Amino acid sequence: IGHPEIFPLLLTAKTQKIFNCRADEDVTEENCFKCIKKEDITQDLKTRANNSDFYPLKKVILEYPGEEILVVFDPKFEYGQNFYIVASEEAKENLLKLSAAAKETEESSEETLEVHKAWVSLGSEKEVEEESLKERDTKIKYKISRVRRKFGAPITFTDKNASDDKDSYAECTSYEDNTFSIKMIERDVGVQTVPKVRENSTQTKWTYPKNASTQYYTRELSDEAKAETLSSETLKEFLTAVHIRTEIALQQNEIMDVFFDDWKALAEDEEEGKPDVYLKAYQSFTDVQYLKNRTISCVRWHPTIYGIIALSAREQPSYEEQVNLSNKSLLHQSVILLLSFFDPICLQLVLKAPEDICCFQFSPSDPNIIAGGCVDGQVVLWDISKHEEKLQSANPVAEEITDLSEDEPTAAALLTESNTEPSLVRHCAASSIPYSNKKLAADIQWLPCNSEGDQKGGASESRDENNLQLVTCSPDCSVLFWDIPSIEHRQKFLSEKIKEEKRSYMPPDTDEDLDLSWKPLIKINLRERDTSTEYGPTRISLRQLQYRYKTSGKAKSLSALRAPIKESPYTEIGASSSKNLEVLENISTNFFFGNEDGEVVYSDWKMKIDTNSKKTVSQTHWQKYALHTEPINTLQNSPFFKDIFLSIGGQKFAIWKEGVTNGPILQSSCSAGRYTAGQWSLTRPGVFFIGRDNGNIDIWDLLKKTHEPSHFQNISKSIITFISPSSASAEQHFLAVSDDLGVLHILEICQTLCHPSSNEHASVLDYFEREVKYLRH
Repeated sequence: IGHPEIFPLLLTAKTQKIFNCRADEDVTEENCFKCIKKEDITQDLKTRANNSDFYPLKKVILEYPGEEILVVFDPKFEYGQNFYIVASEEAKENLLKLSAAAKETEESSEETLEVHKAWVSLGSEKEVEEESLKERDTKIKYKISRVRRKFGAPITFTDKNASDDKDSYAECTSYEDNTFSIKMIERDVGVQTVPKVRENSTQTKWTYPKNASTQYYTRELSDEAKAETLSSETLKEFLTAVHIRTEIALQQNEIMDVFFDDWKALAEDEEEGKPDVYLKAYQSFTDVQYLKNRTISCVRWHPTIYGIIALSAREQPSYEEQVNLSNKSLLHQSVILLLSFFDPICLQLVLKAPEDICCFQFSPSDPNIIAGGCVDGQVVLWDISKHEEKLQSANPVAEEITDLSEDEPTAAALLTESNTEPSLVRHCAASSIPYSNKKLAADIQWLPCNSEGDQKGGASESRDENNLQLVTCSPDCSVLFWDIPSIEHRQKFLSEKIKEEKRSYMPPDTDEDLDLSWKPLIKINLRERDTSTEYGPTRISLRQLQYRYKTSGKAKSLSALRAPIKESPYTEIGASSSKNLEVLENISTNFFFGNEDGEVVYSDWKMKIDTNSKKTVSQTHWQKYALHTEPINTLQNSPFFKDIFLSIGGQKFAIWKEGVTNGPILQSSCSAGRYTAGQWSLTRPGVFFIGRDNGNIDIWDLLKKTHEPSHFQNISKSIITFISPSSASAEQHFLAVSDDLGVLHILEICQTLCHPSSNEHASVLDYFEREVKYLRH
């Protein structure tokens, strides 16, 4: 609109107050110009990120050559907004000169008798500029931190050899710091003149092309030669001599197979000759806008809609960036992506988040509700019920799915019309930052529908079957239990914000008041009171978390079936009254968690009342097992055995049984590389998958081998970050594998790894019981 160097901009009242450009106060229709330093605008972009009003023109501002940017007040909305900026120094000077000339004409007409002499420079302004103090562009900051668990810990001194303990000494190796690198101004280079070299090519041109064809036929004997050969005595004698041996050979071929390899049939341990154990590459997905130079942190399949998969990505900060959190990159948006492998090119939904997502889970009662944990410790909720029909439309009908051939798995994608622009979904709730986790929310789980935590830290039963709660853990040594905020309060707040936006052209901040109201119900500090030892959990696993989804027919949410048509399915999920809660003594409150030091801890989250202080405190019994050498990245219970857990961290993995205090019933030997992810099989009790740092997937089958993987396969050139299995149908099973390069691989699991044997469940259970007896004796 108008001049190509003018860009319209909407500035809210908050931003106008920050930069002293309030409408009709600091700037008016007569005095509409305001120069703002480029450094102040850049600092505002770093501080408020996407919430900054200058974010739509971020590229124009960063490329601006001058130090001050001219912002002009536009009360008549000639360019579409209440302000606009000038994107070049030449246009800025022209506008200022026109404004100054207009003012001079007005002053000269009013004060014709007053004469002003022009100022003559004698060089004094240079002396003032040399003596003025200028701040440095870059400031040096230092931050020294210490592990929190060492504060106030008792110290004892003993004689010890430094080589015996790796923590007894620290080695500070030298490294090249690019900040203090010397710029090379002069360099000795040898130069030699050579004659000019010119490359050229030529090709013979066939001026007169001609069509030619060649036909051939087999060379045969003539009819006379055939009759002579068939009637010859030599042929009759040959057939008489060999017909008995030919008949015996044909009989032997019918009785036995002469090409059968007996030695290969006897080799039961040779898996290389069996091609039925494999992971077939089905599809791969990446996105330049959201996944470039980012690692995929979590992958989840949609519980009810076939072919829909969700993933989240996060940055890979270096140690210096972790110390100084203000240097956060603004080039990427924090989102959760929902895609369909029937249309892998186009995204289905983009769920916007305030920060990068570490983990997320679909609600077990309503799959349209998604809960996620952020890197800053916040808990965020999304409601995608309005986009459920779009996700179902991305899935072809069942008849087309069953007709897919193995060679063309993506042929059904041509039958669907995909929209190039995905729908953006804003989070409907975010927890209060002061009451959230102080560090990243490492793991998040939904509590069962029949139990919840009360304010006293006990296990209670909710009469409302729709009531759900969340539990999160963080390396800040805390486990938090969350209740779902009231939907009535949120809908009323959103409606008021929309009205306010229409009146003042201000974008609503839908989480400002809600952040102050959503707080955790229970906070459990994982600290031993006797020794003041703290545990920073990275993964948590509760025994009661067992969910099953019904995917037959068209997917519908549970709340959508009960709610009216005009109401949101999310209205059925809310905090129930404490009057309907009864304390349950038979619900298991024990849980496993893995911490940053590679320890697996078994404890009880139920609180008890201290007789002296009359306050609720956590249970005191702990069972700690130091097996892994690095942080725990996977802690998952078996889908077939409620008391069997798998832990992965560092160069080892272990299988635990609840109630066995002597240690793991199975632990692997120390591998050459690191184990980075893992998941149990959904169909076979004795099979689980483990990802490695070299891009391989190890397939473990406990019925075949327990000392090494029964099969391994390379998937990526980078580190495997997450594994998520899915059972699409009885004959089709998938495995979603993500890597550190931001690529999601969809693999089809072979039939051998999907279909269990007739007695596999009993055999695996018998194996676990034998290991328990061996461990106890």
